[in-house]
Amino acid sequence: MKYTTEIVVDVPREEFIKKMDDPQNMRHWQRGLVNYEQLSQNPGQEGAQMSLSYKMGKREITMVETIIKRNLPDELHTIYDTKGVHNIQKNYFKEEGGKTRWISESEFQFSGFGMKLMGLFMPGAFKKQSLKYMQDFKSFAETGKSVTDS
Repeated sequence: MKYTTEIVVDVPREEFIKKMDDPQNMRHWQRGLVNYEQLSQNPGQEGAQMSLSYKMGKREITMVETIIKRNLPDELHTIYDTKGVHNIQKNYFKEEGGKTRWISESEFQFSGFGMKLMGLFMPGAFKKQSLKYMQDFKSFAETGKSVTDS
């Protein structure tokens, strides 16, 4: 399953990247994030891995993020792996008159019968979640509002 989402954030690209690139800020725009742990000696660089733990409703999900391409301020590509799901994220950041256009290409590969069914019958849920993270980042970057405030 593949889709693209995009949003314009009313902050200059340099400020946008600074906020996005700081793992301390993830809790402000990634709902449900409980914990993160750097798994590599080279955090933030290509090949670096980080473990991310989320609580979504009654479910707890742990995934491993791997940075596969880091060409900031233009692009950042990552892979997220968790049970039954391999997610490739290609993020592009374009400067537009003091604002930043964030274009995110998502590709989900599912294994296991249950996850394949979910991907087949609920593709909108994945796109909706991706867009929600983008909207929450926009709110955080523009106004400082954290998802932990709500």
